[in-house]
Amino acid sequence: MRTSDAVLFALENLASHRLRTGLSTLGMMFGVAAVIAMLAIGEGAQRQTLAMIERMGIHNVLIVAKEFPPSEILDIRKKSQGLSGRDVTAITEAVPHVELVAPKATVAISGIIAEGQKTKGSLWGVTYRHAEVTRLPLEEGRFIDEMDERVHAQVCVIGADIRRDLFLDTIAVGQVLKVGDVWLRVVGVLRNTSAEMNAASAGNRAIYTPLTTLVHKFEAKATDSPYQEIVVKLDGRSAPHEAQAVIDGLLKQLHNGVEDYDIIVPEALLAQNRETQRIFSIVMGCIAGISLLVGGIGIMNIMLASVFEQTREIGVRRAVGALRRDIRFQFLIESFLVACSGGLFGVALGLLISRVIANSAGWPTVITPSAVLLATGVSGAVGLFSGLYPAVRASKLDPIVALQHH
Repeated sequence: MRTSDAVLFALENLASHRLRTGLSTLGMMFGVAAVIAMLAIGEGAQRQTLAMIERMGIHNVLIVAKEFPPSEILDIRKKSQGLSGRDVTAITEAVPHVELVAPKATVAISGIIAEGQKTKGSLWGVTYRHAEVTRLPLEEGRFIDEMDERVHAQVCVIGADIRRDLFLDTIAVGQVLKVGDVWLRVVGVLRNTSAEMNAASAGNRAIYTPLTTLVHKFEAKATDSPYQEIVVKLDGRSAPHEAQAVIDGLLKQLHNGVEDYDIIVPEALLAQNRETQRIFSIVMGCIAGISLLVGGIGIMNIMLASVFEQTREIGVRRAVGALRRDIRFQFLIESFLVACSGGLFGVALGLLISRVIANSAGWPTVITPSAVLLATGVSGAVGLFSGLYPAVRASKLDPIVALQHH
């Protein structure tokens, strides 16, 4: 039997049982859609995490000030003032293979105003070398420079959302905005990072000003840690976890044993992310496998019913010279067509589900060509496997018995 004849015969048979064919196609469609959606969510989560780790810097060590309730902070400050310039100096001088230490501070602000528009955001004081340790891609203008920091210049670099809220479609560089009671001139605008990890996209609502400007022009609470974060960039000759141990021991001495800080090693986060992604992939594979198995059972059911209904026709074809392999091929083609049609519709549904999740939950989903190929390939394989038993059963029918079937 020619392939074209088998395809036409299968299409005619499927068309004559539209409801049954449609229900079987739905089973495979939902299975493939589940595979596409879960792979898209998993890929999106992985890329988000990698974006966050990349932004932190794989060779960096981050020291972050802990937050405490008001009832505890006074007692803690009697023993430790928090992350400060003394820590920066000590780390620079005592920790081996340190290339750069960049502190970061913040203060609470009441609002941000410019050209009659008002918005909300966070204000951060950083050194001019901060962009060397943390990825802050610029869309317009420049970053803070050494002269800005030296003269306590009232300049700033703003996030994409701040620019949109205050300046709409006009050029932001050169404009001025009021942060609290202080006027700052915009010298740069950061690229929109909303497609990345939430921690990275938080920069869309950030304003960066020289650290010296923040210290001299803005007022912080007496109980606040002078710095909220210290980024330690290593030169690559020392493992970050080794530097972490040295830094932790040093800070415990400087802070009188008070652990009012957390040390984060992006390299360790990367290893943890890979392990989490491996477990997530196994779980997704099991769930997707069950979904496709259900679809395959539906196809096998329709094919067994089709064999039963066509028993007499199979007997006629065998009597006029059709070989067993012709009968097997005919039913395999039929099951394959059901699976492939369900797979194609499933890919479309999976794309729709991924888009809905991305728009409604704000969780970026990423659909890769390999995910689409995997889903459609597996659906085709499930179709062939599900149709194999009915096809073999049909080919083994005795022609005489089949002709007597009513």
